Amino acid sequence: MQLGDALAWLDAHNNLEAGGGAAIVAGDTSGLSLATMESLCHLLGDPQSAYRVVHVTGTNGKGSVSAMVTALLVAHGLSVGTYTSPHLATVNERIAVNGEPVDDDALAEALTAVAAVEPLAEGRPSWFEALTAAALGHFAVVGVDVAVVEVGLLGTWDATNVVSADVAVVTNIGADHTDGVGEWRAAVATEKAGIIKASSVVVLGEDDPALTGIFTGRNPAELWLANRDFGVLADQQAVGGRMVDVFTPLARHEAVFVAAHGHHQARNAAMAITATEGFFGRATSDDLLGATLGSLRLPGRFEVLHRHPLVVADTAHNPPAAAAAAATLNDEFHVDGRRVLVLGMLAGRSIGEFLAALEEVRFDAVVATTPTSPRAVPASELAASVAAMGLPVEVVDDPADAIRRAVAISTDDDLVFVTGSTYLVGAVRQVALAPD
Repeated sequence: MQLGDALAWLDAHNNLEAGGGAAIVAGDTSGLSLATMESLCHLLGDPQSAYRVVHVTGTNGKGSVSAMVTALLVAHGLSVGTYTSPHLATVNERIAVNGEPVDDDALAEALTAVAAVEPLAEGRPSWFEALTAAALGHFAVVGVDVAVVEVGLLGTWDATNVVSADVAVVTNIGADHTDGVGEWRAAVATEKAGIIKASSVVVLGEDDPALTGIFTGRNPAELWLANRDFGVLADQQAVGGRMVDVFTPLARHEAVFVAAHGHHQARNAAMAITATEGFFGRATSDDLLGATLGSLRLPGRFEVLHRHPLVVADTAHNPPAAAAAAATLNDEFHVDGRRVLVLGMLAGRSIGEFLAALEEVRFDAVVATTPTSPRAVPASELAASVAAMGLPVEVVDDPADAIRRAVAISTDDDLVFVTGSTYLVGAVRQVALAPD
């Protein structure tokens, strides 16, 4: 198939990201199974067994950690496949080798291989299962040494959990994909712990002592716990990022420059360094860390899209991420003028809690818009929530028009901050803003 036909075939499958089917809630395993995914992979020759794997889950930060681990493994001379979700602009971004998205022909070929065996599979795969199988197959075809695989949703029943993790990273435990009832944190932790295999080295970024037993109970080969076995010793703002000191079970690294904004990225860097050292079983040199993390690129993570006015985009989509975003804006993005928020969110998120987490920034104006997703909250509904908090807001449905409007009402001294959804950030990034 050509790419257009292959993507049409993929889009014919049920897509939970686009609102297909009921939402999955941690602890409710009814109807969940890896049988279809396991069947697909077996028909493809079990490509997931052809390389080592770093498997990454967590409520927030897993995309950044995956990018950092990928960069560090590549810097060690390995060929690295990376599977992430969602994408900002094109599906190709989700499947990368050595940091470069798969090209159109290779993506079409990988999807065609899955389409060819689908009739023999046990059940019809979902959109995400089909794409995951294509990614795992592509990595085997090109012969990567290791795959960095980001979980799509929770862990145990995620399509990616057909892999066997040499290193399993759990960044944190938050309230996404839960009904918030009872011991929901334990339920979420249990699902995320499902990616741990007996041979795994576990890098556990969640240090809540009430949850640690859930992860140790999986009996991994090693378990390295945040703030006990690894963590951040010092974290200072630097031009274009952070200067951090970190410790791991194998080393202490001082004055490592990380080209990413926010205290949370220092923690992500500590996890990524620890995961890399867990993969090799030895310490990483400071020179390699500085050269690699110092040239890091994280599209959509406090990415500067324009100057005069300063336009910054971040994919924060839940209250903890919004709180981290607010702190980063206040600490690292000082402007003499006003602050304008371009906001778009998906259904299933707590709009009130998200906005409350951003309150520390004190935005002067808000442009509410509708992200490019079937699950998007209509801009008018979002605007009503913003107005209820006493903020001046206007509705601009189309994200491209929304960012243009925000820039139009801003002066060169203002800040325009785009956040609330990966789909919003992806749409805004594609708008051609005039250079300085």
